Amino acid sequence: MGRWAVTVLFCVSAITFTWQGTFLSNTTAMAVPGTLVIAATTDTGSQIQRDNKSFVQEAAEKVKDAANSNANRVDDATDNGSFIGRKTQRDAARIERRANEDADRTQRAIDNNVNAVERAVDNIKDVFSK
Repeated sequence: MGRWAVTVLFCVSAITFTWQGTFLSNTTAMAVPGTLVIAATTDTGSQIQRDNKSFVQEAAEKVKDAANSNANRVDDATDNGSFIGRKTQRDAARIERRANEDADRTQRAIDNNVNAVERAVDNIKDVFSK
């Protein structure tokens, strides 16, 4: 039992010294006030925000197009003004409305998430600048 404890203690101390040595030898990884990395992060965040919002809008448009094309197919397959045709048109209108609502809700969530990240970055900048 004694040899096992000494071996574990030796291994843990070797790992600790190795781990500490890599952080102390690489000083470029330490935070430096006035670094432009944080400013680049916010520019990247706004680009990601725009990309995600356009992706959400494109997805909503595809859903609406699919609903309309399916409604038109059903309308063409049935008699003009039939119950099934009218119901299909109502369903397509409801799907379009829901797609718009979902896209708006998702875009607001994207804004909230990006704003939260930017606030966190600003808070970190404030901490390191003081």
